[in-house]
Amino acid sequence: MTQTGNTRIAFIETLTEIAAQDPTAALVCADSILVVKGQAFAQKYPERFVDVGIAEQNAVACAAGMASCGLVPFVATYAGFITMRACEQVRTFVAYPHLNVKLIGANGGISAGEREGVTHQFFEDLGIVRTIAGITVVVPADEAQVRHATRAIHKTPGPAYMRIGSGRDPLVDCEDVPFELGKVRVLADHGNDVVLFANGFVVNRALAAADVLSRQGVHPTVVDVHTLKPLDREAIVDLLRQTGAAVTVEDHNIIGGLGSAIAELSAEACPTPVMRIGLRDTYPRSGEPGPLLDYYHIGVADIVEAAKRAMQMRDRKVR
Repeated sequence: MTQTGNTRIAFIETLTEIAAQDPTAALVCADSILVVKGQAFAQKYPERFVDVGIAEQNAVACAAGMASCGLVPFVATYAGFITMRACEQVRTFVAYPHLNVKLIGANGGISAGEREGVTHQFFEDLGIVRTIAGITVVVPADEAQVRHATRAIHKTPGPAYMRIGSGRDPLVDCEDVPFELGKVRVLADHGNDVVLFANGFVVNRALAAADVLSRQGVHPTVVDVHTLKPLDREAIVDLLRQTGAAVTVEDHNIIGGLGSAIAELSAEACPTPVMRIGLRDTYPRSGEPGPLLDYYHIGVADIVEAAKRAMQMRDRKVR
């Protein structure tokens, strides 16, 4: 059984640690303090906690004002409410003036499962923020990476969006791999037959697929693309050139997210067969996280099959 952690708690604990060192760090919620487990922060730093109620547009606008006065506000609520309900405020009040606001989106992807259904499963958020100029976009794989990413976006001036999960997020056994904002991480290097690019809470599935492929005589490399923007173009192009075949794996619509980012880069710099694993332009049902991902073809078997198709396409092209 997959071990899970809590990325919401990891975020708030790290922000509380940051606030102990940085008196400008603040938390803004939109009736979402329970969602992001923010009670401990609010109790310790009540003067740096703002809850605007169910008013996400106001939350982002308030954070913009706070940032313009020298604070470093973290706006934390459901991913879709930030990126959809408050999209204009994110674009016009935060990104356009390049203010130092950090946006934290919970319940990213469909792996939140059966708790709240499609209205609170957010699989368009990354595609939305990718299109807005000047925003750093980070998609951590597990709670350990959330801690690293929270510190990294705090240190990086300007707007940032970080996706966190439902609070039962798969652990990835890769803590010995250094985290650097804007750089990919090679998590498993079995060879150069195919490269599996993944991010978020399906990285563990890409690693499991690599193990299956290795047992079948295929030698894949697994790469964690935790920073979706700015993309590590040089490293990704090198991997595409080395393998000539790629698969992307994401808990997101295949339109606009990791699959789009890799395919766009491939088309521009290194034409390569890229098979995209993700939600295929549909609204998912509710269900337990594991079976739900499998049902929508974001399973280990789907990744294995996609890797073989990518290699077949490459080999036909070579001939």
